[in-house]
Amino acid sequence: MNSASPIMITPEMSFAELTENFALFDDWEDRYRYLIDLGRKLPPFPAAAQTEANKVRGCMSQVWMVPGHPAGEPDKFAFAADSDAHIVKGLIAVLGILFSGQTPAQIAAIDTDAAFRTLGLDQHISPSRRNGLVSMVEKIKSYATAP
Repeated sequence: MNSASPIMITPEMSFAELTENFALFDDWEDRYRYLIDLGRKLPPFPAAAQTEANKVRGCMSQVWMVPGHPAGEPDKFAFAADSDAHIVKGLIAVLGILFSGQTPAQIAAIDTDAAFRTLGLDQHISPSRRNGLVSMVEKIKSYATAP
């Protein structure tokens, strides 16, 4: 792998475990800190991959995304991504938990809105971040279903 090849996001936990972890926190300040911590654990994204071609349009902050596959699983989807905003990096980590390691059919069936409602994030992210989140999900689903 050359230095410009991003490391794909591999979920550290299931969505059920993420939901349980979110439920441990009583207030949203703690949940935001946890979200930021999830973002800090993302694999490094090489500066060489931070190109216009890899930018996700529709995000207020800068977001770059590259599609791929988990090692040894060409029939499943994974992605690498980065952002210049801490909260957005945390949202990328949540998307990694939802989408990485799934087949294109599984990805098409994921209800991201329901997942974010389950976590309570639907009520606690700004409208501009929500728009960016929709753009990231659309990009992931587009990448996953591309021939």
